Amino acid sequence: MRERSLDVILDRYRPIWQRISLFLMATVLLLFACANQALAHAVAEGDKGYIQEISGVNLIPFMYLGAKHMATGYDHILFLLGVIFFLYRMKHIALYVTLFAIGHSTTMLLGVYFNVGINSYIIDAIIGLSVVYKALDNIGAFQRWLGFQPNTKVATVVFGLFHGFGLSTKIIEYNISPDGLIPNLLAFNVGVEIGQLIALGTILIAMSYWRRTASFWRHAYTANVAMMCAGFILIGYQLTGYFVS
Repeated sequence: MRERSLDVILDRYRPIWQRISLFLMATVLLLFACANQALAHAVAEGDKGYIQEISGVNLIPFMYLGAKHMATGYDHILFLLGVIFFLYRMKHIALYVTLFAIGHSTTMLLGVYFNVGINSYIIDAIIGLSVVYKALDNIGAFQRWLGFQPNTKVATVVFGLFHGFGLSTKIIEYNISPDGLIPNLLAFNVGVEIGQLIALGTILIAMSYWRRTASFWRHAYTANVAMMCAGFILIGYQLTGYFVS
């Protein structure tokens, strides 16, 4: 009798606890995003001064900068988390990560080489939109709302292209020397992939432990809703910066 009463109480208050969990997760993601946003600007300024002082082929420094940018880029990491959230087989993970890498590598290299930049606030807002899209995709929103499932592989490549424009826009802001541009860009791209692998490895380790617990399927929906909220926060943050700047 006591166990049945306890079950009734838990069922009654479970939606409340789910809302509390959602709020806490969204708050943590917001604080994480804001903290990293401030850190990213500080690091970029220091890197910009260093890059402007050097010329010629500098493979290791550019490789380091690429790895650091990707490993600390919360928007890229959030999208990557969404992409692999429900992927279990390594071949599927490798496929989607490769598609994402092809997308962002293409626009990053071509964007810098041809000096094609996009307003940083606009492109970062689109990157935030990619996080929202993937979270909605993970909870099956498009199937319910539109009656069909968008091609996830195509979407990964397309949003990868926008992520690449985000990278190229930041590199263009560095005003790097044209001397040794192509080798340095390739080194930066290699660094980006190294940083992506580091971030991916960390995510997979954390996800593998979480998936072994009973709480994964109970909180997977809440986690993706929180990720969607973080994406909307990023969009709002960037659009606000665009209109007030």
